[in-house]
Amino acid sequence: MLATVAIVQFMVSLDLSIVNLAIPRIELGLGFSNIGATWVIDAYAITFGGLLLFGGKAADRFGRRRILLLGLAVFALASLGGGFAPNAGSLIAARAAQGVGAALLSPAALALLTSTFSGGRPRVRAFGIWAAANAAGGALGVLIGGVLTQYAGWRSVMFVNVVMAAGTLLLAWRALPTDARSAAPGRLDVLGAVLGTGGISLLVFGVVRTDQYARGSPVTLLTLSAALVLLLAFVYVERAVARDPLVRLGLFANRAVAGANLYNLFLGGAMAATFYFMSLYLQGVLRTDPALTGLEFLPFALGVVVGSVIAIRLGYHVSPRTLLAGGGLLTAIGFIWFGFISADGTFVTGVLGPSIVASIGFGLCLGPVVSTATIGVAPQEAGSASGLLNSSRQIGASLGLAALGAAAAAGTGPLATPQTLTRGYALGMLIAAGMLLAAVVVALTVIPGTMPTASSDRQAPGGDSASGSGSASDVGPTCGDGAAGEDA
Repeated sequence: MLATVAIVQFMVSLDLSIVNLAIPRIELGLGFSNIGATWVIDAYAITFGGLLLFGGKAADRFGRRRILLLGLAVFALASLGGGFAPNAGSLIAARAAQGVGAALLSPAALALLTSTFSGGRPRVRAFGIWAAANAAGGALGVLIGGVLTQYAGWRSVMFVNVVMAAGTLLLAWRALPTDARSAAPGRLDVLGAVLGTGGISLLVFGVVRTDQYARGSPVTLLTLSAALVLLLAFVYVERAVARDPLVRLGLFANRAVAGANLYNLFLGGAMAATFYFMSLYLQGVLRTDPALTGLEFLPFALGVVVGSVIAIRLGYHVSPRTLLAGGGLLTAIGFIWFGFISADGTFVTGVLGPSIVASIGFGLCLGPVVSTATIGVAPQEAGSASGLLNSSRQIGASLGLAALGAAAAAGTGPLATPQTLTRGYALGMLIAAGMLLAAVVVALTVIPGTMPTASSDRQAPGGDSASGSGSASDVGPTCGDGAAGEDA
């Protein structure tokens, strides 16, 4: 089961980054315009981000194994269709379908991990492995995407997902236990699903399309206003109308859940900007070809793995809050170091050192933030909590990349030279460091030093007491060894 979940997360993270370096070749191959080609990325981001809450609830209602298998099948077929896409429209449709598949399987996989490893050393180790697979997929996606694009053509970046998804489907079919029949009362919250999916999709759409429509343009303002209206309506329906809501708002009464999602919002925005600015700096300023650019991301991937292993070791002895604060601070230091890049620099002098520091810090906090966001949650809500956490990261990545991209453009100015571009990228990295420092403040002030015990996990989701925070009966020890720390 752990191998299945790790491969699923690796594949989803890989697909978020593997296409980036193939965009120029896709433009030439299918006749995209410069602006239209961004839909190859945006179509995936919008459907993936918009449907994560629904995917998490579907996993809780219909079974994690069923939804994960369905998601893998959709993902594999969509990837196959994308690889054979004859024109721009069919490729965009395939990318949107990939996002649907990923939104189904990602929360289901994380919910399986959460419910299987409920506490103690196994949980720390399992989430460390998940974190390493997640980050390695994102970083190696750039490497694999660059190599495949340069030597095998852009279609190969789609076909590689077919092989991975098909193999994982067979593994999951054999490894995962059969789902028990759902005992959830009432009907599926269709209205909440429509409002939540529509609101998040419009929010992501409004942000990612600022490359075409200015932030103050009527199109952008109308889109973001519509997103706000739908999300407010979603909150009202979930709070006052739905009998079995898509997301029970009482989850946010749990300080661990609320704090971890807010932390993840900042973390997602900062890390998305890192990959974006590093890729632009290496290719646009240092004139590195796509394959070598992907190779130069390898130290970052290895650093995340190292950080994840360290987090496993430290997680036996210190609280998740300590790891989140320390990891966020170390990553911020790496980003500040990135802020000293120069137009006449090199990979070794300007990128390698900051990559190692930032990646180790990222690895330290990636597993603990996921574990924190899902502990103290009733088992029948694990999928909803997982979908919520994935949504917070996706929204953070979209909003953060748009905001930091705009800041970098302002720092660059009207004349795009290597010097002005570098100045803009450096400014974006420094703002990202500020976002990480804000995440550290959240870890220290919102997330409790001790986590809810397993007894709170077993409460029914109908009462908010399952998500309480701070009472002596709701919290246990931190992360010590032995039985005393088993529920940490």
